[in-house]
Amino acid sequence: MRNIYALLCASCLLFATAASADAIRQTKGDFEDKFRQLDEVLPTPNVYRNAAGEPGHQYWQQRVDYTIAARLLEEQRRIEATQDITYYNNSPDTLKYLWVQLDQNKFKDDSLSALTTTFGGIGNRGPGSAGATDTQPAQISLGALRRQHFVEDTKLGYDISRVVDGLGNKLDYVIVGTLMRVDLTQPLKSGDRVRFTIDFAFNIVEEDAVSARAGYEHFPDDAREGGNDIFLLAQWFPRLAAYTDYEAWTNKEFIGRGEFTLEFGDYDVSLTVPADHIVSSTGVLQNPEDVLTEEQQRRLDKAKNADRIVFVVTEEEALENEKEGTSESKTWRFKAQNVRDFAWASSRKFMWDARGYQQGGDEMPLVMAMSFYPKEGGELWQKYSTESIIHTMDVYSRFSFDYPYPVAQSVNGPVGGMEYPMITFNGPRTELQDDGSRTYSQAEKRFLIGVVIHEIGHIYFPMIVNSDERQWTWMDEGLNSFLDGVAGREWDPTIPWGVEPRDITDYMKSDVQVPIMTQSDSVLRLGPNAYTKPAAALNILRETILGRELFDFAFKEFANRWKFKRPTPSDFFRTMEEASGVDLDWFWRGWFYSTDHVDISIDRVYKLRLDTEDPDIDFARERQVEADKPLSLTDERNQAEGTTLWVDRFPDITDFYDENDRFTVTNKERNAYKKFLDGLKPWERKALERAVAEDKNYYVMDFSNLGGLVMPIIIEMTYTDGTSEMMRIPAEIWRRTPKAVSKLIVTDKDKELASVTVDPRWETADVDVENNHYPRRIIPSRIESYKSKKRSGKVYRDIMQDIKTELKTDNEEAEQ
Repeated sequence: MRNIYALLCASCLLFATAASADAIRQTKGDFEDKFRQLDEVLPTPNVYRNAAGEPGHQYWQQRVDYTIAARLLEEQRRIEATQDITYYNNSPDTLKYLWVQLDQNKFKDDSLSALTTTFGGIGNRGPGSAGATDTQPAQISLGALRRQHFVEDTKLGYDISRVVDGLGNKLDYVIVGTLMRVDLTQPLKSGDRVRFTIDFAFNIVEEDAVSARAGYEHFPDDAREGGNDIFLLAQWFPRLAAYTDYEAWTNKEFIGRGEFTLEFGDYDVSLTVPADHIVSSTGVLQNPEDVLTEEQQRRLDKAKNADRIVFVVTEEEALENEKEGTSESKTWRFKAQNVRDFAWASSRKFMWDARGYQQGGDEMPLVMAMSFYPKEGGELWQKYSTESIIHTMDVYSRFSFDYPYPVAQSVNGPVGGMEYPMITFNGPRTELQDDGSRTYSQAEKRFLIGVVIHEIGHIYFPMIVNSDERQWTWMDEGLNSFLDGVAGREWDPTIPWGVEPRDITDYMKSDVQVPIMTQSDSVLRLGPNAYTKPAAALNILRETILGRELFDFAFKEFANRWKFKRPTPSDFFRTMEEASGVDLDWFWRGWFYSTDHVDISIDRVYKLRLDTEDPDIDFARERQVEADKPLSLTDERNQAEGTTLWVDRFPDITDFYDENDRFTVTNKERNAYKKFLDGLKPWERKALERAVAEDKNYYVMDFSNLGGLVMPIIIEMTYTDGTSEMMRIPAEIWRRTPKAVSKLIVTDKDKELASVTVDPRWETADVDVENNHYPRRIIPSRIESYKSKKRSGKVYRDIMQDIKTELKTDNEEAEQ
C-alpha cells in the first residue's frame, strides 16, 4: 500500500528525497559507495524529532482515556459493552474526524483479510507457495475447513449500536473494514478535547478455529456439564487509531499480521463475569473485597513480600470451580494509568500465583509478578512462569529502565504468545499421562521460559517504547528478540535461544528475503525478517562492531528517550550513532535496507620480502630461496642414473664462477649499497636500519566481498609454533574498494604464518565458511545412509513430500 519512503517520512518529503537520491549517481566505473550516508533516505530532522534521534522540543502525541463497562456472556461466548472515550488533541492540527480501530472486523467473511488471503498463506505460485502444481492437485487442510465453517456459522465482527457525543447527540460514522471514521459535530482544535460514547458487542472467536491473537478455548472433558472455557480478550474494544507527526492518522487496514500502535491514556474498566471466574487484567484490581474471599485477599497481601510464589487461588479451589458453574455474576474493576491498550482473561479454571518483585532499591514501587493457569498448566507453570517474569524484569531493566507498572502477568491460554500492557498470554502446557498424572517435556519447559521472557519483554518494547508495529514490525519484534536472547542466556545458556548470527545465514542467502525495512503485510517470511535477522544484527552490533560498553549505553539512551513516546526507525538509527559516537550508516543501509548477505572470502596469502639493498643480507636470502626450491626431476633422475657432469670430468675448464654462485657478494655490490645509503635522508636511513634490525615477516592477504554486505574482517592467524592470534579489521577497510581488498600484516620473525581463518567464531553471519580458510580445508559434513530404492520415482516423491511439509509449516507461521 505504501512504499518504504512513506514509512519513513511525511509525504511532503518524498519528492525531495527522490530528487536527492537521483542527484547522487555514479556515472563512471562500477564503484558502489557502501558507506554513503543515509541523509537522502531518513526524514529531515525537525522540531518534533531532532537530528540526534531525540524527541524534538515541540514533540507531541495524543492521549485517549477510556471508561469501559463490559459483560462476558459465557454461554453465548459474547461481549457486550459501553465505553466513554475522552480524546485529547495535543497536536498542532485541527481534526474534523477521528479514526477508530475495529480489529474484530478482521474475522468477517467479507473483510479485506478474508478476501485477499491466498491459497498457501503467502501467495499463489510465489516464493514459499504451497498451492497446486501442474502435476498434483491442491489439497486443503482440515484447519482451513474448520476456519471456513466457523466463520460461516458464527456472526463475527462488531455490532456498533450507538455512537453519541458527551451530550448524548448522535455522531455520524462510517465503517471502512477494520476502521471507523467518527465525524465530529465541530472541529477539534489544538489543545481541546472531546468526549463520546460507543456501545458495542461482538461474538468471541474460537482461537483454535481461526488462529487469532485472542479468543476462547473450550474444554469439553471438564466435570461441568457442557465443559468450560478460557477467555482471552484482546483487541476487543474499539480503540482510537494513533495520530502522529510523521504519518497523521495511522489508519492502515488490519489484515492480521501487522499489529498496531495506539495512544497512551488512563483506563477505568469494569468487567462483569460469572461469579466463579477469576479475572486477570491490565491494571490494578480496585475491589478485591467484592471478588475474592478474605483468605484469598490475605494470600495476595502475603505474596508482596514472599521469597517464593504464593497461591492466591489454589489448585484445589480452581478444581472446585471447574465442577459446577453458576448463574450469578461478579464485577471486577481495574484501573490502569498511562497505558496504550487494555487486555484481560477470564475463566473458572484459573489458579493464581503471585510474588512481589522489588526492583531498583526500596525506593522503587513493588511489582506484583503473577501467573494464571488451569490444571493443564500444572507443575510446569508453578515452577517457571512467575519466576520467568521476574527474571525478565531484572534483565530488561538493566538495558532500558525500571519496570514502571505495578503488575506483570502471564496467563495460560490458547494463544502461543501475545503481549499487552501488564499482561501476556502464553501457551505451553503439561501433557496428560495414561495414569492421570501430568508431566512436561524439555521442549515445553524451554518453550514456556522463552515465551514468557519474550512476551513480558514486549511490555517494554513496544508497550512502553511505543513503536508502530503495523509499519515496522522489527522495531518491537527485533529489538525484543535481541533482548530476550540476552535474558535467556542469563537464565541458561544451554537453551537454544536463536539469536546467534549463524542462525540467520540460510535466510540471508535465500530468494525469499526482503529488506527488514518492509511493511509487515508485504514480508514473505515474517519470522526471520522481523525477529531473527534484526536480533542477529543487534547482537553483531553489540558484540563485534561497537562493543558492549558503547552499545549498552546507546541502547539504554534510546529506551529512556522514547519511554512512553513513539519512536520511528530513524530515531533509533540516529540515537545509536549519536550516543555511541560511531558512524553506523553503512550498517543500517546494509542490514536493514538491502538483501545483501555476508560472505567474505580469503582468496590468497603471500609473503613479502623486505629488500634492504644490503647485498650481504639480500643475496643470502635469495640463495636460501633458491636452495628451498625442489630439485629438478631431470637432475634427480640423472643423479639416480649416475650421470657424471662435464665440469666434473674436465676440472681444468672451471673458473671463479664455478667456485662461487651468483649470490656471492663482491665490492661492486657493496659500493652500490654505500652509494644508496648516502642518498637517503636521515629519517629514511633510520627507518631502514630499524626494519633491518627487527627482521619482520610481511604477509599480504587478499579478501573478496562476495555477498555484498560490508562487515569487519575478523581473522585468526595460526603460526608454525602452534600459537594463534586474533585481528579485527574495521568494516571501513571496504570504503574505497567494496568488492575486494588487500591487507598487509606484519609479524615478528619467529611468528611464521601457517594458516588464516576468517570469522572463526561465526560472529558476522558469514553464509559460506568454505572460503573462510587459507589454505583451504576439507569442510566436514555428513551423509545419511539409506536403502537403495528402485528407480520408480519413490525417491523423488519422498523429497517433494519433505519440501511440502516444510512449506506448510512456513505458511502456517506466516498466517499466524
